Amino acid sequence: MSAGKKNAVVVGGGLAGCEAAWQLAEAGIDVTLVEMRPQRTTPVHRTGGLAELVCSNSLRGDGPTNAVGVLKTEMEILSSLIVRSARSAAVPAGGALAVDRDVFSRTVTEAIESHPRIRIERREIVELPDGPAILATGPLTSPALHRALDELLGQSALSFFDAIAPIVAADSLDMEKLYAASRYGKGDGADYLNSALDRDAYEEFIDQLLAADKVPFKDFEAGDFSYFEGCLPIEVMAERGRETLRFGPMKPVGLDDPTTGRRPWAVVQLRQDDLAAEHWNMVGFQTKLTHAEQKRIFRTLPGFAEARFVRLGMIHRNTFINAPRFLDRSLRLLKRPSIRLAGQMTGVEGYVESAATGLLAGRALADELQGRNSPPPPTETAHGGLLRHLGESDPAAFQPSNITWGLMATPPDLARLRGRRPRRLAHAERALTLIRQWDELRGR
Repeated sequence: MSAGKKNAVVVGGGLAGCEAAWQLAEAGIDVTLVEMRPQRTTPVHRTGGLAELVCSNSLRGDGPTNAVGVLKTEMEILSSLIVRSARSAAVPAGGALAVDRDVFSRTVTEAIESHPRIRIERREIVELPDGPAILATGPLTSPALHRALDELLGQSALSFFDAIAPIVAADSLDMEKLYAASRYGKGDGADYLNSALDRDAYEEFIDQLLAADKVPFKDFEAGDFSYFEGCLPIEVMAERGRETLRFGPMKPVGLDDPTTGRRPWAVVQLRQDDLAAEHWNMVGFQTKLTHAEQKRIFRTLPGFAEARFVRLGMIHRNTFINAPRFLDRSLRLLKRPSIRLAGQMTGVEGYVESAATGLLAGRALADELQGRNSPPPPTETAHGGLLRHLGESDPAAFQPSNITWGLMATPPDLARLRGRRPRRLAHAERALTLIRQWDELRGR
């Protein structure tokens, strides 16, 4: 890169790393984006593409009364590459934003590769960079870099287990036994495929889950069985009570079966996973069952007798640091301020939240390199709420979190409004106004 110019390094080509690199480059900073794939892969990635989605293809809710919907709109105001790319790769998903994962990755990769201020290096980083740098290597950080981070922090990083749901080929499903419907008619009203179970079929399904063989944990995972509560394996939910799945991913509310005119006892939903509608994701069906057991049990579901699975479910180990103990409010490591963290390893959960921390880290580093002392976003905004979670949570009880209304400070005048929907609509409007003002204050 040219001598005399401001330079930065971003390690990790996932959503957070790509967003951070984009924000830096758009601010006039020359960026080296280092990604170890395809030279070194992970247990869950399949390609060398940037921003590869390895779990769900959904970026979740997209409305103004949904906290993650507000976060996405804020990101659009702040010129997010990730949200813009997701919009261009969107597939039908009712009230959610879901994408064709291949189109999405390709769109992000092409944008990063074509940016004149970004250079991509395909190699593994085994030591912490000297800085200025952003570490966005994700929950599956390579062992060498993970050890380097552990040595700096003086204690082992926390960890939990995350899960991946199966994907089934559309042409292998019996469409006569499924029906198209979105919960409460959202989106086009028929964005999901639904497999309806009566009470007896549901009870038999639960029996099968509880008795099924599971994949044993690997040696490096032994003794660490902390799942993220927002993404529990279906068999773990079944172990918590026979009705748990009926009030979770298999809830039938808003999904009346048109063949009977009644609400089923339970429903398995399938969400479109690609633009061609050839692949469908089993919503909320992350699992640690063996592959043989997944095929056997899932083929007992209505419409699944001949199901061909493009991908089966699995569990993988995620790691994150204790952010309130180790990060400042601009995502710098307290023990190495030249390095910022971004993405899931900070202790946020979800694609959108990970990308948002990349956006925040990229902008904060750009400000620092250009001599600006900019404040963090207001705590009433979704971005400010994420930083509030990472900076103000109790270190002794810190756990990953998606964006929620509870993370965002509620202005006193809005707290007095009656009714959850009016209060959230007003809060969303306030948050978007504040994020625009914050953006203007920073001179962008």
